[in-house]
Amino acid sequence: MGKYFGTDGIRGKANLELTAETAFLIGRALGHLYPSQKIVVGMDTRLSSSMLKHALMAGVCASGAHVYDTDVVPTPAIAYLTTHEDFACGVMISASHNPYYDNGIKIFNTHGVKIDDALEAKIEAVIDGEQLPYAMAEHIGIVHDFRVGLDHYKQWLSKLFDMNLSGLKIAIDASNGSASVTALEVLEALGAECTIMHNEPNGVNINDHCGSTHPEKLQAFVKSHGFDLGLAFDGDADRLIAVDHEGDLVDGDKTIYICGTYLNEKGLLNAKSVVTTVMANLGLYKALKDAGITSEQTQVGDKYVYERMLQKDLVLGGEQSGHIIFKQHATTGDGLLTALKLLEVMQAKKDSLRHLGEPVVIFPQVLKNVKVNDKKAALSNPVLKARIDEMELNLHGEGRILVRPSGTEPLVRVMVEAASIDKCHACCDELVEMIHTLKL
Repeated sequence: MGKYFGTDGIRGKANLELTAETAFLIGRALGHLYPSQKIVVGMDTRLSSSMLKHALMAGVCASGAHVYDTDVVPTPAIAYLTTHEDFACGVMISASHNPYYDNGIKIFNTHGVKIDDALEAKIEAVIDGEQLPYAMAEHIGIVHDFRVGLDHYKQWLSKLFDMNLSGLKIAIDASNGSASVTALEVLEALGAECTIMHNEPNGVNINDHCGSTHPEKLQAFVKSHGFDLGLAFDGDADRLIAVDHEGDLVDGDKTIYICGTYLNEKGLLNAKSVVTTVMANLGLYKALKDAGITSEQTQVGDKYVYERMLQKDLVLGGEQSGHIIFKQHATTGDGLLTALKLLEVMQAKKDSLRHLGEPVVIFPQVLKNVKVNDKKAALSNPVLKARIDEMELNLHGEGRILVRPSGTEPLVRVMVEAASIDKCHACCDELVEMIHTLKL
């Protein structure tokens, strides 16, 4: 991670950590890196997205590149357009599942993958004051209306699936975000009977007690109105949390199991393996093992999941939070693609989402953040490491303990999974107390 770039681009409070001036300078850097080339730009529905988008586009043009403005789109639409059409790079203005007052800037290279550290460093140098020449005369860039790009993305997504969803009742929670312009149209075009909620964005209601991070209303709605399933997206529609017909959650772990076992049965799961992050539930690993599927673990972040998928040539990976990557089709998490994949499995197996996910028995989990003086020293402390090893032995394979550093704060995160919530709390509390006592 760089000075400004985290694992998911640049993110911060709008007009505090992330200003129009910063967006302009990022645009200046991109225009300089890709002179006379085409850059596609999109945004989510939060209040500050328009401001930041226009500032960034002005910077791009001032440095001599051309902007293709898609307006409101999901993040995966920008990744798709950058990959499949003639763009040097793509930019998405979004803070994903964060509240409306946060915002972010994600940049994809021409292969639809988040840019590498070297490019990030060049952009950060411009933010920090490196002077760039302005484009002059006929070399100044132009902003093009490219709202048709959203149609290109939706058409591509629809053509991937040859299925008729008539007779299926689906409830959609668009999180007052980017899914508001995609999910209903695509699913209804395939014949599903859909009801949509939280699809009236006003700039400040994105992710506000709705969507994949707050699916409670959708869960109650699905169960009380007899829907076959519910689909909850986040603000930029790159993640999905599903809801079965009983109103219970089908998170990213269960989605990986459902899609992974289906692909394996069809002989399409390379190396009979999937990629997860270290935060995947122990219940997923046990269910995968029972199905004859192995897994690769990465640190948290869909960027790292995709890197491992490329390294090992694996076709499926994702996070518990609902970022699922189908490498055959996409380079990043895509909530609507994930929803369609789940529907494909349901239709092919003539089975309910609930029954398909039942083999994954989710272990109770407790996660606590502990402030430390030195993350590296804390994690390498021999007394702490010895106690963690002893605790894991005592769990007899029916639990696990993970202590990892925060990527952005002076914290370590203590996560315990066990057969009971009481056991989780007991182990977690003891480790937190030990970290305090050792003054790590």
